[in-house]
Amino acid sequence: MGIFSVKPRQLPSRIAAGAFILNSGIGKLSADEATAAQLHGFAAGAYPFLGKVKPKDFVRFLAVSEVALGTALLIPFVPDVLAGAGLTAFSGGLLGLYARTPGMRKEGSPFPTQDGITLAKDVWMAGIGVSLLVDGITEAASSD
Repeated sequence: MGIFSVKPRQLPSRIAAGAFILNSGIGKLSADEATAAQLHGFAAGAYPFLGKVKPKDFVRFLAVSEVALGTALLIPFVPDVLAGAGLTAFSGGLLGLYARTPGMRKEGSPFPTQDGITLAKDVWMAGIGVSLLVDGITEAASSD
């Protein structure tokens, strides 16, 4: 396959997820104190260990992580297994916010409330990440 490890069938999902995440990370690079405090508070509510991190440091780490992941998805020589693992982990964290934050889901249900839709929609990134992982793993297994 040469230097490019992205298969043509993966391009639409990698470009969509990569551009979305890269844009999100770039936007967070210039987050002000109020935005940093809001994002940090939301994340620390679901993941209490984050309470020990300063809001500005948290948002800076999140922004750099999103820029790195978005870029990895867009660069054609990043292997699908690596890009898929990163995307699956990232979307897992977002879906954890959805699962752990009160009011995001209808009572007794995995389905979102109106407030939960913004996080529940991140399931598409989990699907893309798992698809990239499966594609990479099955390709590696078939070439052995």
